[in-house]
Amino acid sequence: MSVDERSRPTRAKRLPREVRERQILDAAVRVFSQHGYHNASMDEISDVAGVSKPMIYAYLGHKEDLFAACIRREATLLMEAIAGGVRAELPPDMQLWHGLRAFFRFVGAQRESWRVLHRQAISQGGPFSDELLAMRNRAITLVDALLVRSATSRGLDETARKSTEALAAALVGAGESLADWWLDHPDVPEKVVASWLMNLVWMGLGDLVDGSVWTPSE
Repeated sequence: MSVDERSRPTRAKRLPREVRERQILDAAVRVFSQHGYHNASMDEISDVAGVSKPMIYAYLGHKEDLFAACIRREATLLMEAIAGGVRAELPPDMQLWHGLRAFFRFVGAQRESWRVLHRQAISQGGPFSDELLAMRNRAITLVDALLVRSATSRGLDETARKSTEALAAALVGAGESLADWWLDHPDVPEKVVASWLMNLVWMGLGDLVDGSVWTPSE
């Protein structure tokens, strides 16, 4: 082998498209999380992913398309984690508890993902906010169904059942805000953060002030 041949850069190994896209998206999430949308460069994403910029453009488009694809993928993974955590055979409070645990477990394990989903997407607005809104609506629908089952099992009247969608929206918003706070306070255990929100939602602020605390059943 000649010196010239040894000095040539090694060509990227051919991989299935889904594997290559995942590789690019993983790198993009990391870079967008660290630098934000505007300051993130396609050059750095290319370096982190280990592929050329033309390959990124060919697979996922330009920077705006890539950012939207990141939001879409991370939102899907988050919703799958939450839905997978809810166990329909359990009482409503335990269903909610497991759903909250799944949510905060995801945020704790995928902090870069949550930064892109919540902080970056909100700050950019436009079509990126539309992606985030779609995720929030799916979460509200999931929580609403749980609250409806709870209201029905307790024999609550129609007025109470009509409020479930609004309460679900409030719960989702509170979860997002608490998760955003948690990014800056990573020393707090995930289970503790989830229990704070569970108590606020299930017991009510008044009961918490009085010292009544909800704890999960075995």
